[in-house]
Amino acid sequence: MAKHVRKGDSVVVTAGNDRGMVGEVLRVIPEKDRVVVQGVNIRVRHLKPTQQNPKGGLLRKEMPIHISNVSPVVDGRASRVRFETRDDGSKVRVAVRGDKELSVLRGPKQG
Repeated sequence: MAKHVRKGDSVVVTAGNDRGMVGEVLRVIPEKDRVVVQGVNIRVRHLKPTQQNPKGGLLRKEMPIHISNVSPVVDGRASRVRFETRDDGSKVRVAVRGDKELSVLRGPKQG
C-alpha cells in the first residue's frame, strides 16, 4: 500500500494527545505503519548514574505514532493525499487541498 507521508514531509497530527501539532517526519516505519515526528509524542526515560554519567539524568525522545494520525500540511492545514500517474510513468503524490504536487515517488518506467 502506498504511504501518504515520507521522511522530511511537514505533517500535522490529527488525532491523539498531540493533536494539532506540526512537525517534520524524521522516520517512517513501514512494517508497523508508524512514523516518528519531530517534537511529537515525547517520552522521558530516567537514566541511572553511571561512571560515564555520574549525575544520571533524563533522556527525552520522540516515539512513533500511527501513520493514520498524521496528514501532510498544505497552506497551513491538513490535507488528504491522492496518487496520480503522469504520462512519463512517474507516480506523484498530490494534495487534495489545492491540487498541489507533494513529490514524485518513482522515476519514469524503464524500457
